[in-house]
Amino acid sequence: MIKKILLAIVAIVAVFCVYVAVQPSAFRVERSTIIVAPTAQAFAEVNDFHKWEAWSPWAKLDPAAKATFEGSESGEGAVLRWAGNENVGEGSMTLLESRPDERIRIRTDFVKPWTGSNASEFTFKPDGPRTIVTWSMSGERGFLEKAICTFMNGEKMIGDQFEKGLSNLKTLVEGKAS
Repeated sequence: MIKKILLAIVAIVAVFCVYVAVQPSAFRVERSTIIVAPTAQAFAEVNDFHKWEAWSPWAKLDPAAKATFEGSESGEGAVLRWAGNENVGEGSMTLLESRPDERIRIRTDFVKPWTGSNASEFTFKPDGPRTIVTWSMSGERGFLEKAICTFMNGEKMIGDQFEKGLSNLKTLVEGKAS
């Protein structure tokens, strides 16, 4: 009887491992909002890491987190390093590309609670007196991350934070525009 139970457990673990292994490694999360303000105003808030504390959803999760800035004041070459509680972890963001009023590309390197790198992008599309801002993140997931995402919806967790951040950005930029 015990042998059958052990064989069943081994079979379940093997099936789970195969299931996880065949899941796609690549991921992409994307959210958008419409901001009633000129594109340049929305762009300026994202292009300068010093301004992120006012709208970033992670700044609210740990107000005591430490942030340091390196490189350029804003735009390409700007670097933000952070260290905070278990909700925000530790890592850095490097602004790789800054096309005024069009696109910002960022590399995010995580140190804690896990290590890894992802690419983030903000696009700004003028639409009359409005701006459509899209925030996306993409990267590769290893076996462990894919296994965790079997039980936790990583796309929803990141997407929810993007929605909060975009809502905060909208409120901030529209408040300054009026």
